[in-house]
Amino acid sequence: MIAAFLSFVFFAVLLMAVLAHRLPPIVAGWYAIASMATFAVYAADKSAARRSRPRISERMLHAWSLAGGWPGAAIAQSMLRHKSRKISFLAAFWATAVLNCGALVSLLFLFLS
Repeated sequence: MIAAFLSFVFFAVLLMAVLAHRLPPIVAGWYAIASMATFAVYAADKSAARRSRPRISERMLHAWSLAGGWPGAAIAQSMLRHKSRKISFLAAFWATAVLNCGALVSLLFLFLS
C-alpha cells in the first residue's frame, strides 16, 4: 500500500516538474508508458503463476522497474499482491527504484543548468 502511494506521489511530482518546465513532457510520458507496461508484465507473471505456466524471470521484472516502470511495479505489487512478500525480491526492487530516481534527478539537474 505504501509503495503504491509513493508511486502516485512520484507521478504528482513528475507532473509538477513538467508543468514548471523543469522536465520535458516526454519524460513523464516515458514513465507513464513504462509503468503501464510493467504493470502488464506483473499481471502476466501473476497469471502464469496461477496457471503453472512459464514465468517471467525476476531479472526481467527488475529490468522493467529500472527502465522507469517501478511505479507500475509498485502498484502491481499492491493491487495484484504479486511479488510483495519475498524480501530479496523487494530489496532488489527498491534498489532499482532508487537507481532510477537517481538517474531522473541527474536528468533534472541537466535541464536546470
